[in-house]
Amino acid sequence: MTILLAAFAVSLALTLAIVRFDKVHARLSLDHDVSGPQKFHARPVPRIGGVGIIGGLVGATVLMYALGLTAASLAALVLACGIPAFVSGVTEDLTKRVSARIRLLATGVSAVLGVVLLDAAIVQTDIPGLDWVAATTAGSVGLTVLAVAGIANSINIIDGFNGLASMCTVIMLAALTYVAFEVGDVTIASVALAGIGAILGFFLWNFPAGLIFLGDGGAYFLGFFVAELSILLLVRNPSVSPLFPLLVCIYPVFETVFSIYRRRFLRAVPPSMPDGIHLHSLIYRRVLRWAVGDLSAKALTRRNSMTSPYLWVLCMLSVVPAVLAWDNSAILGACLALFVLTYVALYWRIVRFKSPRWLKMAPGRERLLAKADNRRT
Repeated sequence: MTILLAAFAVSLALTLAIVRFDKVHARLSLDHDVSGPQKFHARPVPRIGGVGIIGGLVGATVLMYALGLTAASLAALVLACGIPAFVSGVTEDLTKRVSARIRLLATGVSAVLGVVLLDAAIVQTDIPGLDWVAATTAGSVGLTVLAVAGIANSINIIDGFNGLASMCTVIMLAALTYVAFEVGDVTIASVALAGIGAILGFFLWNFPAGLIFLGDGGAYFLGFFVAELSILLLVRNPSVSPLFPLLVCIYPVFETVFSIYRRRFLRAVPPSMPDGIHLHSLIYRRVLRWAVGDLSAKALTRRNSMTSPYLWVLCMLSVVPAVLAWDNSAILGACLALFVLTYVALYWRIVRFKSPRWLKMAPGRERLLAKADNRRT
């Protein structure tokens, strides 16, 4: 708990400093574009929240060294491996000139560094057809790079609303912490707790007021961090099912896979082209559209923040069964299939203006909403 509190305190203070002195770095750090298809904020705010999270993890790592904990060296190496992912993302936050391809390549480099420095490689999947790939060195490294870069990119994709990506990451790290303690791996649990503390220090300034954003640097690093700890948990503890971390991360991962399918095959546009019809975007536009009536900055910010808890619940729908059946691949596989079916069914109901009654905050407005959206298009 001391490690968590140390990471929280450092992250909280550093993030506050970024918010308090935003005018000093406004020209570089503020997200001035509020009109894009995936933009849902009312005013420009700093998008370098990842700096505070990194600071919190560094502070926790220093404390681990001071206390003589074995987790210190692992935490330091994970941070070192994550530098390419973080630097590429934060450079995009500051310059707006780093393409998604470059950021993915940089995250891939971080994954390779994890293989070399931490021996964090996927060697078993419990997925038919993939285990023989993972059995070879080249296949193992390839799967590792794909998994790490994919999870990092998926966290970035769901980073659209106040508190969404950060709290989902906290939920995922909490699951890793629990299972790490269950198998007696205090080292992994300690590093995961440090990550939780660092994220919560940022979260308090991001949710609900949206005073600072995670940014690409924060999103890509957190995705890398979750993926790396997941792989290390499997490598160090063979009793943990390889499907456990996949089910823990399935919400952002399937959001990404479904978005690629939707863009490439349904809309015939490049998969990298941003749009405003992710599940979280639809909940904001169609479920919460009438929850806050006016268009003032305060009302829009409130509606922005009211969107995230819906997705926190969705994230927990996969994390809870993953924690309960962390060593049973058959149950985890069934839960994966059930989550995919639930996600697709929920998405198509909302996109067709047939949101479930339990999801609506203002029943009876669907017809008005459909007419409003039709007028806009």
